[in-house]
Order: sequence, then C-alpha cells, then structure tokens
Amino acid sequence: MIPHARPVMSDKESLYLQECVTTNFVSSVGPFVERFERQVAEATGTTGAVATSSGTTALHASLLTVGVGRDDLVVLPSFTFIASANAIAHCGAMPWLMDIDAETWTLDAVLLRRALERDTRREGDRLIHAGSGCRVAAIMPVHTLGVAAEMDALRRIADDYRLPIVADAAAALGATFRGRSIGAMGADLSVISFNGNKTVTAGGGGMIVGNDAALIKRARHLTTTARAGEEYAHDEVGYNYRMTNLQAAVGCAQMDRWREMVEAKKRIRRRYDEAFGNHPSLSTLPDPADRESACWLSGIRLRTSILTVRALRDRLRAEGIETRAFWQPVHLQAPYRLAPATEMPVTESLWQTILTLPCSTDLSEADQARVIDAVKGAI
Repeated sequence: MIPHARPVMSDKESLYLQECVTTNFVSSVGPFVERFERQVAEATGTTGAVATSSGTTALHASLLTVGVGRDDLVVLPSFTFIASANAIAHCGAMPWLMDIDAETWTLDAVLLRRALERDTRREGDRLIHAGSGCRVAAIMPVHTLGVAAEMDALRRIADDYRLPIVADAAAALGATFRGRSIGAMGADLSVISFNGNKTVTAGGGGMIVGNDAALIKRARHLTTTARAGEEYAHDEVGYNYRMTNLQAAVGCAQMDRWREMVEAKKRIRRRYDEAFGNHPSLSTLPDPADRESACWLSGIRLRTSILTVRALRDRLRAEGIETRAFWQPVHLQAPYRLAPATEMPVTESLWQTILTLPCSTDLSEADQARVIDAVKGAI
C-alpha cells in the first residue's frame, strides 16, 4: 500500500529520544521543549513561540489570549477541519461561519467585509452581531492545505473593526504570502500543528507563534496552569496544555530538516500538477501567484459526473493506493448547524469533489507515477 501522508523519521529522532530517557527529562519540562520553540519561531519569522499538547489546544489558548470568551462569535471559514471550530467552542464561543474564495479556498475577505458592514453594529467597544446579539470577538482565517489566506485584506478589515486575528496555520509551515513568512503576514497569533500527518511532526502537539511579547507571555501563562510563582499559587483558571520533552525531541529532529521536507512536498505537488493540470476531467489544488503554498497535501478535484470521489477512492484502494476525501464543512457538522453562517456556494460546490493523494515526503517518483497512472486509468 502506498500510504497517504505518513511521518518520515531519521536516525536523529531515536538519538534525541534516547537523550530524554538517559537524562530523565521525559515530561513537560526539558531542554528539547525550549529548543523546539526556538526552531519554530525562527522558521516562522516570529520572535516568540509556545509549545502545546496539540494544535487544537494551541488554538484554544490563542483565542483566550486575545480575549475571546463565553457567548462571543469568531469569524471562521466553514471550509476547514472541525478542530478549528472546536477550539472556538472550547472558549464557550460560537463560530460565525463564512464561505471561501473560489481561487484560493481560504476565507473570502470581500464577503467578510460585506457581512460585517451589513450584520454588525458598534456598541461602545463591542462589535455586536445583529442576528444573535453576540459580540464578534476575533477573526480566524485558515491557511488551507498550506495556502495562506488573503492576509493583507483581512488585516485591514481587522483594524477597521478593531478585531484580533488568530490564524489557523496548522499546515502552513514554510508557506509565504507576498514573500512574507507566517510571522509577517499580519496575524496577532498563528498556530502550527505537529500532528502525525503534518509535514513536520512531533507525533502530536502544536505551537503558538507571534511577535507580540505580551501575548506570547499570556499564552504561556494560560497553557502552564496559570501558575503565579514558585509556590503552588494560581491566579486564574489555567490549562495543562504543555508539550512533553519526548514530543519536542521528535519535533527538534524533524525541524533540523524542515526545509528539505517542505521542498519534497513541493516537488510532489509539481509532479501531480504537471500530470493533471490539463486533464479535461480534473483540476489541481490552488496555487495563487502571490503566495507560495507549503503544499502539505496534494490532490485533485474531479470535474466529471462519470466518477465520484468515493468510487475513485475505492478503486485506488483496490490498487494499493491510500487516498483521503476532503473534510465535511463545519456548517454541515451536527454541533454547528445552528451557528450563524453566510451562504456557502463555493464551499458546497467544492468539498465533495476533492481527493487528496499520497504525498509523504519520502514518496518515490516510481510510486508517484503509479498513483498518476492509476488515477488516469480510473477516469
């Protein structure tokens, strides 16, 4: 079986893990945690980073850090994995779900501005959503599949409406927007995931990154049980969201070669794009000219009624090729069906037509050729 997106290990992971065991630093304190934070901050062009137990906990803590609270609304594209919405719900808040731009598959900035103009009013320092009476507290763009959202337009909107931006950059390590890295895109905080299927993994875990020292300090305080001193005194409700030294050791070994792994993802994407770019029944994933995708996943969009994504996936599985359908949009998920939402013509036209293909960083050219031939044969 050619796997979909598996972690690719080297000798360093074993070496660093053995160091954890030998030194007895296996829990949430240890030198690899601090080293991992430094490496990710450098890679994202930020001045601060806070390691957490998962991408979801990093999103939750980031939202709390910028002031999201109970009964608030957070703008979110529906075209995302449900963890983005769950992090909002963990704050006691609710997503305000919006459609995406058809070219980039990221939050539609034009739609967002129109919705804010039409559906909100200002009450003192609070921006109120007219339909629900809830405060709009933040914007959470998603850098979908490693493609950066339209951050310049979103930053202007955020400034105009006095809203913070927490970017879900889970799969965007290595992405750029108009030549700028994650740290210079304009988000107040951004979140990276190190789940097992990400380009760089720690087996799990997340990272909050940003350039505002006060926000980074607060995020660290919240994720380490809000401990206020050497004695066991805590000044607010905090969370045990710390990453272990064991996870960070794996993450450090991966970060030692993160650039070459991102480049491998880009080579894989280019081969698929060359193979399928001019196919009459297929189209490729977004590749906007003004930004460079991290190419976390590669795949195709079906533009034919001859074959469904499910049928193609089953056909490829029978030939020893593992693929994945795309996430069901948040507005169709049971916990969020009553959440405020715009019309979703782009999202609803896309999500059932996407199939992601094998793209592990060690995928050989021969195996990729086998995948390409199998897809073309099925079509």
